[in-house]
Amino acid sequence: MKAMILAAGRGERMRPLTDLLPKPLLPVAGKPLIQYHLEALSAAGLQDIVINHAWLGHLLPEHLGTGEQFGVTIQYSDEGAEGLETAGGIKKALPLLGDSPFVVVNGDVFCDYPYQQLGEKLLADCLAHLVLVPNPPQHPEGDFGINAMGHAIAQAQQSFTFSGIAIYRPEFFHPVAEGKQKLAPYLRQAMQQNKVTAELYQGVWHDVGTVQRLTELSAQLESGHVG
Repeated sequence: MKAMILAAGRGERMRPLTDLLPKPLLPVAGKPLIQYHLEALSAAGLQDIVINHAWLGHLLPEHLGTGEQFGVTIQYSDEGAEGLETAGGIKKALPLLGDSPFVVVNGDVFCDYPYQQLGEKLLADCLAHLVLVPNPPQHPEGDFGINAMGHAIAQAQQSFTFSGIAIYRPEFFHPVAEGKQKLAPYLRQAMQQNKVTAELYQGVWHDVGTVQRLTELSAQLESGHVG
């Protein structure tokens, strides 16, 4: 099974740091954020990796190379200077991802999710399985709920936050138009057809979306107390 790390975002909230480096290369406790993903995916047996890039994207292959030093093989999907949003970026990368289900991870999160379990979570009649997490302070309203059957639902009395971790069948992206396309509308459409399942993960997860949260995570890692 292959995995894709989403690394094409501009990182506006991380400026001025992202004026010089793409967000996934920003150091967290002395190591590029994306390296934590590469090491975790490799340890879980997901060693064929696709990374998309846009803003300062040439720096990713310069820093990461073929991935050999991390125990993985990396292919890159160049989206140009502007990027294609999440669904558009994955759509463009489909030729690199193949015909089997694949894992997708947002490059700007930090987590200890056991990726080796994801392949077991995708039901035969579903197109996607999402990992949801408890709502962080910066996103109290959440994104999606989970019904009694384990399906993800767009409108729920209790919603959780989409972690940016999921497994998809390639067919999920076949209706996606070329170019810039956000993921949420396609997820909601598939949810209406009961084609998306979800789970609530309560382990370590951080959205590293601002300089403050980056600094806080670095301090936690350096102290050995990551919560």
